[in-house]
Amino acid sequence: MTQSTPISLVISHDLGGLRLDQALQRMLPEHSRSRLQAWIKEGLITLNGELATAKTKVWGGEQVLVHAQEKPEVSAFVAEDIPLDVVFEDEHILVINKPAGMVVHPAAGNWNGTLLNAILHHVPHANELPRAGIVHRLDKDTSGLLVVAKTLAAQTSLVRQLQARTVKREYRTIVWGQVWRNGKIDQPIGRHSHSRTKMAINRMGKPAVTRYEVLERFAVHTYMRCNLETGRTHQIRVHMQFLKAPIVGDSVYGYKGIIPLRAMTQTLKDFVQGFDRQALHAIKLGLVHPASNEPMEWQIELADDMKALLEAMRHEDPPLDDEEHFEFSEGPYLSDEDYEDDDELYDEDDSDLDEADLLADGEDVE
Repeated sequence: MTQSTPISLVISHDLGGLRLDQALQRMLPEHSRSRLQAWIKEGLITLNGELATAKTKVWGGEQVLVHAQEKPEVSAFVAEDIPLDVVFEDEHILVINKPAGMVVHPAAGNWNGTLLNAILHHVPHANELPRAGIVHRLDKDTSGLLVVAKTLAAQTSLVRQLQARTVKREYRTIVWGQVWRNGKIDQPIGRHSHSRTKMAINRMGKPAVTRYEVLERFAVHTYMRCNLETGRTHQIRVHMQFLKAPIVGDSVYGYKGIIPLRAMTQTLKDFVQGFDRQALHAIKLGLVHPASNEPMEWQIELADDMKALLEAMRHEDPPLDDEEHFEFSEGPYLSDEDYEDDDELYDEDDSDLDEADLLADGEDVE
């Protein structure tokens, strides 16, 4: 948080007999009582030059100095000189290869160092656009292609394309287990019934469709191509879990108890256990240019860490004579409990918003 100019007050006599936090709430109605209590506790408010508590009684005439702090979200929309891997740029759109580890939009726990902060530096006039032109997002630990609008007209066009499901998005992922055939997962996704920061297959959720294709199959892993027909929060991660083939490195939707270490060489064990993010990469993006109306498509290389992981599997993964079976400890993800549709743009950690909610506002998710 940033600290503003201190506010000097004198407690009026008609507030005599109230607690300090109650009196301040009357005098500073723009600040919540809980915020004022927090400032008192942090020593940011003094009474006659001394520290006090929220319960301290005031009688009128006391001198109060308030070192008010801005809410973190107020100062979050600032330009930061953060390098961007620009794949394409013109006066209308910007296509970026987002690295794993970068949060797209400021939120609780990540108020700076985000892609939005970088965009505001790269495109200064983006501060005039809703969410600095961001129309879809990738999870913090997902790498790959992401398009940003540089004009309001471009932003409107891109969000409409997302709503119409005409934006083509292809991902590459490495999952646990042997997937034996290509297919389509058509399972609705909603908030997890017990953990608000997680999503789950839920029959009361929103429609979600993921198509997948096997590219390489190893002894205990599968390298796959995934295409989104919808853009639900954590869609590929939840759908791969439903397929009982959770993504390697996924600390939220993976299963800690199913790693078949007995079927892996020590070198591969060490490599996989050291892979510290979900193995998911947005490798291809296709859309209609907002100004020219020409179809455009971009494809990038697989992220370096996923390349290295694949090479380790190709070199170290021993062949199996029979299909390896894995036991999953958690229960089924299809829940009969009611789903409360409460997606928010600024949710916990780096969680994403559904595209349907975004335009309204605009967004993507894997």
